[in-house]
Amino acid sequence: MSHEEFPTGDPAVVTCGLPYANGDLHIGHLRTYVGGDIYSRALKRLGQETAFVSGSDMHGTPVAVNAAEEGVTPEEFALRHHEQYEQTFPKFDVEFDNYGHTHDATNLETTQEMVRALEEAGYVYEKEIPVAYDPDADQWLPDRFVEGACPYCGEHARGDECDEGCGRHLEPGEIEDPVSTITGNPAEYRNREHKFFAVSDLQEYLGEFIDRLEGTSNAQNQPREWIEGELQDWCITRDMDWGVDYPGEEDLVLYVWVDAPIEYISSTKQYTERVGRDVFDWAEAWGAGGEEGGEIVHIIGRDIIQHHTVFWPAMLRAAGYAEPRAVMASGFITLEGKGFSTSRDRAVWADEYLDEGFRPDLLRYYLATNGGFQQDVDFSWGRFRERVNNELVGTVGNFVYRSLLFAAREFGGAPDVDVSDDVEARIERAIEEFEAGVNEYSVREIGESAVRLAQFGNEYIQRNEPWKLDDDDPEKAQVIRDCVQIAKAVAVLFEPITPEAAENIWGDLNEDGDVHAVGVDAALDVTTREFEEPTELFEKIPEARVEELNEKLEARVAEASDDEDADASAAADDTAADAGEAAADTGGSVDAAAADLEPIADERIGFEDFQELDIRVGEILAAEGIEGADKLAKLTVDIGVEERQIVAGIKQLHDLDSLPGTKIVVVANLEKAELFGVESNGMLLAAGEQADLLTTHGDAEPGTKVQ
Repeated sequence: MSHEEFPTGDPAVVTCGLPYANGDLHIGHLRTYVGGDIYSRALKRLGQETAFVSGSDMHGTPVAVNAAEEGVTPEEFALRHHEQYEQTFPKFDVEFDNYGHTHDATNLETTQEMVRALEEAGYVYEKEIPVAYDPDADQWLPDRFVEGACPYCGEHARGDECDEGCGRHLEPGEIEDPVSTITGNPAEYRNREHKFFAVSDLQEYLGEFIDRLEGTSNAQNQPREWIEGELQDWCITRDMDWGVDYPGEEDLVLYVWVDAPIEYISSTKQYTERVGRDVFDWAEAWGAGGEEGGEIVHIIGRDIIQHHTVFWPAMLRAAGYAEPRAVMASGFITLEGKGFSTSRDRAVWADEYLDEGFRPDLLRYYLATNGGFQQDVDFSWGRFRERVNNELVGTVGNFVYRSLLFAAREFGGAPDVDVSDDVEARIERAIEEFEAGVNEYSVREIGESAVRLAQFGNEYIQRNEPWKLDDDDPEKAQVIRDCVQIAKAVAVLFEPITPEAAENIWGDLNEDGDVHAVGVDAALDVTTREFEEPTELFEKIPEARVEELNEKLEARVAEASDDEDADASAAADDTAADAGEAAADTGGSVDAAAADLEPIADERIGFEDFQELDIRVGEILAAEGIEGADKLAKLTVDIGVEERQIVAGIKQLHDLDSLPGTKIVVVANLEKAELFGVESNGMLLAAGEQADLLTTHGDAEPGTKVQ
């Protein structure tokens, strides 16, 4: 690994977090996969030797639980979803160089080899721990087979995660008041020998690693409290049949988060086996066998940052592989301001999007450029229509079509004159912006470099008005020649975002070769070809179409809600179903895992009770994570008359570095509380499971009372 600017002389591997083979894909899941495809295409465009790999995460208790409910084997259940993902990704032009799965022979072998390497290096030890056991079912209860109370915050927790409270990773034996999800009976703890990975022995290394890690700031900052605090060792075995067998043990399998990231290596191996080491050498890229290692870039959902910045680099280091160069962690996606809920069918499904007749380019553009990669993005059909109509149709499509149409009708193609110096310089600047987007790990900047160039093209042709010039005026040929070159540059630079549209422009220009294979310098290559009248790149979406789509979504949600019972047990079932989505998030999806709106409370309060609340406008002065708490952040808030320290469960939902200066709404007269040993003196108000911070429309000063 060089840490030099891309392109480098070392091979690169771009990976996406493994989708969990446990359900259908919706557009929220696609954000990291589209982002990964865009970034790998952009690297290749710069001339970087790159392999783009991923695979399906086949193991773990959610697969085993859901397979049992269907009466099929876990392998049958997971393979069905794996095959579905294999078919779905190409439909959105997400083109992996290799897409495998964690239960194939390559990954089984590579995982066991890596675990043996950890053992030989002295990083694995045995320890007796309490493990939940169901005496009625006569079986151990790993991970999602047990639920109970979180020992840290007291909220409901499932298996290896406090999914309704602090979000902390839980080791076997930590859940309090355990209950078996198999029988519903109370479970009991029995001592059992398990294998542990001594992550704590690598604490000094991890501190150095996180300082040099590149990527998004959330991936660099969020793990620091783990690495700089009391780093705990990691139980890497489970009592179940479904998974990768621990080497030499008959009744233990490896924890799913051991074999899942190893699939990155396995998938790269499979790519090398298919194309040959002269095309791509997996060992050189991953630093196997004493190699220095290449440029490893992981593109994931932010809910699995710690796995990729603590556990995974520790495993790589201990087993003798190269460390990741960068981790890019995306924000979540919401739908009309609320979380996706598959149990209530409140989602835009991947297949549904295509069945509605929309091209993949439109969604790829929306996901890539609607905010920074690490920011949360809200999808609505209305905003989707606006961005397609205004930016893709109005800016990019309009410029390319009008330029090539005029060139074809007036000159039969590109006029045979040199590109003007000013236009050549503007294209060079666009290339520099594209390169900066790659090196700054900004998917948005990669896309906007081409859009800004098209915008310049629109202004250029409008300013020079070639349709008003005489045929023998050399300025007419010059303007059109410049516009044709800009259109070609747009095709080259926009290809990672909208590969289908880029291919169409390339064809309209009658260019030789493959637009998907050319380098970024092709944007400046001379083009003086003859070509015919072009086709429209994009079509406007009518407003009535949005109304139709919204009505379909509302009807689906209503139908799904009507099918549910109105009692508490149905609510619990819905929560469990959405928790299954959260499990899928560990494979790299970006599901917000939130239920629909709760009904209004029947019990009313009097106006006098409301007046007792002292609600103030506050301004965040500082924000930092709380050590040992996955979801809690400590905020310093100016509420006008004084500064307050407030603890809020927003760490995984907001980029803490960007919060200072943000106006919020605070309940100022709430009793003080202590969370994770940190005093909280007040409560901020936020909407929904995504903690959308309440603020003011105007510029109210800190301390202003809300009434």
